[in-house]
Amino acid sequence: MTTPEVEEPERLERLEQVRRGDREDRGDRGEIEGEAPPPPPGPLKPRITWQKLTLLPAVLIAVLLATWLWFTQADLDPLTENALSDGQVSKALWQHIELTAISTFFVLIIAIPLGILLTRKAFRKATPVAMTIANMGQATPAIGLLALLVIWLGTGQKAALIGMIIYAVLPVLSNTIAGLNANDPTLLEAARGIGMSPTGVLRMVELPLAVPLILAGVRTALVLNVGTATLATFGGGGGLGVLITTGITNQRMPVLVLGSILTVALALLVDWLASLAELLLRPRGLETGT
Repeated sequence: MTTPEVEEPERLERLEQVRRGDREDRGDRGEIEGEAPPPPPGPLKPRITWQKLTLLPAVLIAVLLATWLWFTQADLDPLTENALSDGQVSKALWQHIELTAISTFFVLIIAIPLGILLTRKAFRKATPVAMTIANMGQATPAIGLLALLVIWLGTGQKAALIGMIIYAVLPVLSNTIAGLNANDPTLLEAARGIGMSPTGVLRMVELPLAVPLILAGVRTALVLNVGTATLATFGGGGGLGVLITTGITNQRMPVLVLGSILTVALALLVDWLASLAELLLRPRGLETGT
């Protein structure tokens, strides 16, 4: 039978071993905890900075103001004054905006649904055919395409609009297909795994993730339409091309300069507005903190 004097040292030794082991465990944890933890996510950057909001509009205002001051001091001959009188400049500008807006609207309602359809399993085999047709539409010279449409449909805005739509479908269609195909399959499988329907997966997962690429295609189509609309004048569609062609054919530099400056300013303004929409419509979940 052991005596209390013998049990006491053994018990103290075991206690000391436990304490040493506990200290070692705490040291190991300390080393692990000593590693720099990942920084917490910071606040999201503002979507639109004041430079983005003010720089380009200020430049455009300065250019247009300088053009107006030049016209007020220029000595214009009767032919130039006649080309710019009776609200013809504002009429041409409005026609140009109208052509751009209407053609872009139809591009969106054609290209985005078609792009969604071509990424579905049942229609994927038709994607090469659709892309080939869209490529042919943009590869065709715009003036030649407009001439063919005028021969077929006659002069007027209708032929110009159809030509602009055919010419601008490709960037929106290709970006829609690329954006939807770039989605992570594991995310889509996870969405289906929690019971979401195919329509719900498309609406709540696929399209939000593809929004940046789709908006980039829309922005490209808008700028293309502004440039292509200048050719509408050759088919009787109006627009700022009327001022440009008048200035060239009659050799009137002020008319040509005004038409060119307004076209460039409108293209830059449309691109700026599209870039703001691209930033505002981008899902917050795709943004990173500072």
